[in-house]
Amino acid sequence: MATKEKDPPSGAQIRANSRQANGNVIHPVDIEIQKPQVSTPTPVVYKEIKHFKKWFPWLIPCFVLANIIMFVITMYVNNCPKNSVSCIATFLGRFSFQPFKENPLLGPSSIALQKMGALDVRKVIDQDQGWRLITCNWLHGGVFHILANMLSLLVIGIRLEQEFGFVRIGLLYVISGFGGSLLSALFLQSNISVGASGALFGLLGGMLSELITNWTMYDNKIAAFVTLVVIVAVNLAVGILPHVDNFAHIGGFATGFLLGFVFLIRPQLGWVTQRYAPPGYSASSSRKFKMYQCVLWIISLILVIAGLTVGLVMLLRGVDANDSCSWCHYLSCVPTSKWSCKTEPAYCLLVTALQFFKIQMFFKSAGYAFMSNQVGSQLNVTCSSNGKSGVYMLSNPSTTQIQGLCTELCS
Repeated sequence: MATKEKDPPSGAQIRANSRQANGNVIHPVDIEIQKPQVSTPTPVVYKEIKHFKKWFPWLIPCFVLANIIMFVITMYVNNCPKNSVSCIATFLGRFSFQPFKENPLLGPSSIALQKMGALDVRKVIDQDQGWRLITCNWLHGGVFHILANMLSLLVIGIRLEQEFGFVRIGLLYVISGFGGSLLSALFLQSNISVGASGALFGLLGGMLSELITNWTMYDNKIAAFVTLVVIVAVNLAVGILPHVDNFAHIGGFATGFLLGFVFLIRPQLGWVTQRYAPPGYSASSSRKFKMYQCVLWIISLILVIAGLTVGLVMLLRGVDANDSCSWCHYLSCVPTSKWSCKTEPAYCLLVTALQFFKIQMFFKSAGYAFMSNQVGSQLNVTCSSNGKSGVYMLSNPSTTQIQGLCTELCS
């Protein structure tokens, strides 16, 4: 391992193993010091270095299990056969999925997600439900959504927990998720949002800042840096597709990047060598942290506290960040000839045998307002945004059923 620290004292052997990914060193791990050999053979004794020891990863698997349990509970609450006209995989009973046009991810309705704690800016501001900024990170929109996020969490999170422990990685995950939800709420105020993507991007941001702050301890540092930057860039580029909350990705990454300088700082190898050198050996003095590490630590701590505080105050005051940044919406979705980024409300006109009703539906947001005095079993639903219509034979349909029909027609 390349390092700018001075060599250890003669006779003391240091063994440093590094975990590699695709041939590039990503994170340093165990460092062990071997007692010097003397003229007569002696048993080799290794001493564990607590600053670089491997931790047993248990928190990240618990996070994965918690997300899966929350998804199962959400599907139970959703109860598609009772609340929707049609369902997918009806053999699953009340765990069956919403129609594909309503939820292409194979999951629950937006109303069920709202009940479970999805991020709804109107409820955060008007009803003081700030806890949704946290709970939305533990919910997912469907099977495809949760599979992608949990596989990524296992790959990234377990390795980080092995090297830095459950406390620091747990805080990094939760706070990054909060930062992602906060930025999403400031820019996307007409849609609900769920998913652990913000927290996952926080772990990626922490990996990048950890590489920077512990720069002198790495070999092949340029290759490792380029690899991480490419991974982050590709994932952020995917976020410009429609129906993907890229603001949560950006907010989570920025928060995790700053927290990485605070939580994932490592002592210099020379200081560790001096501290754990065998008795009788002297080593030149070395500082535990370099000056640039301390500067980055202070600046990052100030920025993350100030950023989260200012963002939360702006949100609770009802500030719409789009008013101050007319182009920022392109960071989450770039319109092309293949898709549209429009998220304005869609309207459905309901016609029954005897009465007319108008229903206002917010696509993707589960916000609605309508009159429910239906007489008769024939229901004609027409989406005003695209002109599609459908005739359904329903007797006293529930609000969830009507919302599902309107969302399906307008999608």
